[in-house]
Amino acid sequence: MTGEEIHKPGTDDGWHGVIKPGTDFPPEKGRYHLYIGLFCPFAHRANLVRHIKGLTDFIDVSVVRPYPKGDEKGWPGWRFPKDENEYPRATVDKLFGSQYLHEIYFKADKDYKGRYSVPVLWDKKTSTIVNNESAELLRWLPTAFNSLLPPELASIDLYPEHLRAEIDSISEWLQRDLNTGVYKAGFAPDQETYDKNVIPVFGALNKIEEILHSNGGPYVLGKELTELDLRLYSTVVRFDVVYVQHFKCNLGMVRWDYPVLNEWLKNLYWNVKGFKETTDFLHIKENYTKSHYDINPKAITPMGPYPHVSESPVETDFTKLKPGGVKLQAVLDYQAKL
Repeated sequence: MTGEEIHKPGTDDGWHGVIKPGTDFPPEKGRYHLYIGLFCPFAHRANLVRHIKGLTDFIDVSVVRPYPKGDEKGWPGWRFPKDENEYPRATVDKLFGSQYLHEIYFKADKDYKGRYSVPVLWDKKTSTIVNNESAELLRWLPTAFNSLLPPELASIDLYPEHLRAEIDSISEWLQRDLNTGVYKAGFAPDQETYDKNVIPVFGALNKIEEILHSNGGPYVLGKELTELDLRLYSTVVRFDVVYVQHFKCNLGMVRWDYPVLNEWLKNLYWNVKGFKETTDFLHIKENYTKSHYDINPKAITPMGPYPHVSESPVETDFTKLKPGGVKLQAVLDYQAKL
C-alpha cells in the first residue's frame, strides 16, 4: 500500500485509504462497493455523498438488515438478508453472498480485532477495504471522482476553501455534542451520566438553531450546501422519531421547539435531491428499538411521531422565522460556551 493506507493487519485501527489518482485506489467507475446500513447516521453521510455527487452508477451498495445485531457484545453483528424479499430495501451481499458483515472485515484482514461497523468501502480490484471511517469518507469522497464527472457534478464542493475554518469549528462541537452526544445520553449506564450528557445535546441544538437563523438559510452556512448539512441531517432526521423517546432526549422536539431547524430539515427532505431518497424510517426505527435490548427489552417500535417529517410549505428564508430552543438554564449555560 501507499502512504494513503495505514491499516496494519491484526489491529483494531481500521482502514484509512483515499481514492485519488496516483494511489493504490484511483478513481474508476464500478471498481468500488459500499456496505451500509440505512439505519446508521454515520453510514448515511457516505450514502448522501453518493447521491448528491451523482455516484450511484460509480459505487454500488449492499445494505445490511437493521436488526438483529447479535448478543450484548454485538456478536455476530449486522447480517444480510437471505434474499431481496426478506426485509424491505435490505440487500444480499452483492459481492460475496456473505451472511454477516464481519465476514467482509475478515476478508480484508483475517486477524482484525476491531468493530464491524458501517460504512465500509471495498475495492474489488485489490480485494480489500479502502476505508471504514465515516468522517474521512465524508471529507474526501465528494471530490474523489471529479475527474470522471460532468462539470455540473464536479463543481459541487461540500468543503469549499472559503468556508473551511467555519466548517471545522462547527464540526468539532457538532460531532461531540450532537452526532455522538445522543448516544452518550441514550446509552448512559446511570442517572448521573444521563443528566450530564443530555444537556450538551440541546445546547448544540440551540446553537445550531441560532446559526441557521443568522445565516438566513436555506443551508447551515447560508446559500451553499456543505458537509455540515450532511453531518447535521443524518442526526436531526432521526431525532424526533428515535432519539426523543428511545434515547430519552426529550427536553424538546425539533418540530415543536426548533422552528428554524425544522424548516431546514423539511427543505432538505422534500426539496433537495438525495436526502429523502437515502432516508428510510422503517430501518431507522426498527434498528434502534429492536437491537438495543437493554434499552427496549420488549422490542416494541412506536408508530409515531406522524408524519416523520412535516409536509407543510417550506420557508427557506430563515430570517423570516423566530428562532426557538430549549430554555432550561443548564442548556442555555452550555450553549453559551459553544
